[in-house]
Amino acid sequence: MAKRGQAKELFTASEVARFCQVDLKTIHNWADRGEIRHFRTPGRHLRFRRVDVLDFLRKYGYPVPEVLRQGKPRVHLIDEDLVSLEEVRVALGRRFEVTAFSEPVDALIAIGSDTPDVVVLDVGGKQLDGLGAIRRLKSVEATRHTRVVAYSRDGAARESAIEAGATGFVARPDVAKLVETLETMLGMER
Repeated sequence: MAKRGQAKELFTASEVARFCQVDLKTIHNWADRGEIRHFRTPGRHLRFRRVDVLDFLRKYGYPVPEVLRQGKPRVHLIDEDLVSLEEVRVALGRRFEVTAFSEPVDALIAIGSDTPDVVVLDVGGKQLDGLGAIRRLKSVEATRHTRVVAYSRDGAARESAIEAGATGFVARPDVAKLVETLETMLGMER
């Protein structure tokens, strides 16, 4: 159960069926056909991540229930430039629960154990091949569903980042555009 003020992260098939006002079997059919991202527990029960349910509801025009609007979405911010990291962390912190990393390896380890709603990654860092990291995140089952927003001074990196699997791209240093992109991606009201 989610703590007070913290968004619930996982939902059962029955809960998703209530959100969509459909039969439980319909949810199982949608999951089997790949219509809605999910995973199965060791007992083979369906579970749905909050952000995947939001994606599905928005895609098909369902209203978003209050339980999905609670809490701040979680963002992992990866930027080797400490000044930029702090500036972006503060700007995002108004709307999101932000965990900031200046060491890319620490960030990647954290993503595997504490999957955020979105990863904001500076693809122009010197310590990490940002495009390679995006491709790897998208190739591993545990992190495949993770949304990644590439954040870079190199506008030419947009196409490469999207091809690598990034969900979005924002040119640095446009922090307002980054906030707007994340809000849109996560279905947040302004």
